[in-house]
Amino acid sequence: MLDQANQLREKMMIKQSDKPSKKTVKKTRVLAIASGKGGVGKSNFALNFGLSLIEQDKKVLILDVDMGFANIDVLLDQIPRETIASMIEKDLAVRDIIEKGPNGLLFISGGNGFNELFRMDDHKLHKFFQELATLQGEVDYIILDTGAGLSYENLRFILAADDVILVTTPEPTSITDAYSVVKMVHGKDPNVHMKLVVNQCVSIKEGQQTADNFTQAAAQFLGKEIGALGSIPNDLHVPEAVKKQQPLLLVYPNSESAVAIRQLTGEFLHLRVPYKLGLKGFIMKIFFK
Repeated sequence: MLDQANQLREKMMIKQSDKPSKKTVKKTRVLAIASGKGGVGKSNFALNFGLSLIEQDKKVLILDVDMGFANIDVLLDQIPRETIASMIEKDLAVRDIIEKGPNGLLFISGGNGFNELFRMDDHKLHKFFQELATLQGEVDYIILDTGAGLSYENLRFILAADDVILVTTPEPTSITDAYSVVKMVHGKDPNVHMKLVVNQCVSIKEGQQTADNFTQAAAQFLGKEIGALGSIPNDLHVPEAVKKQQPLLLVYPNSESAVAIRQLTGEFLHLRVPYKLGLKGFIMKIFFK
């Protein structure tokens, strides 16, 4: 796979220098949404965060890479025509598997059988990421809805992303598992940008206290600075939206959780994070991490 990766890197570097331009090339920022355990509302947050970015005139594509449990399509009540699994099986182009969601949201479903992505034939793996690279500049954000915990695949995606948003709840087991994610990721690459979101809080105070304790522990014991984007209240509108298979921001736009997600989005958009190679940089890191 190393030879394939070297070829891919060379192609990318050549392509970048082929056509010099005075214009700033639009970069696609890759954002991984992660969690230490399941049941914290990670996928639901990823979906509504993406829609909130669209409200701020950003173009967004959600890539559902939750191995074996891809469910963005379920939350949207849409049956995808094609998935990443079928793309690999049928040798399709990436544009053949992009689905259209509400308000211009784009998403790609992982599909069944996607849990062997990094263990597949080198040629197929190379083809998949080469296809993904063609989306550079076509969207502002690619949101990776990763699986819970620290599987081999999850770690690869997290380490390669421009930014990581870690979703936890105030529950002790959730906090412990989220801290394990930070510890592992920081041990692999101390430069990974990580931000914390505390979900399902009974009060603003609980959310703030949980975030403070978490970020202080990471700083004290790991030397890792993690900014807190904010918290989301435990809102009954959230499970109602899930039952209806409609995004919270669309079916309950004025709910407490919807308002909180918009506030988090505002905080995120004010962060200053330098781009490197955009989506192509993400793909290069996938091969070399």
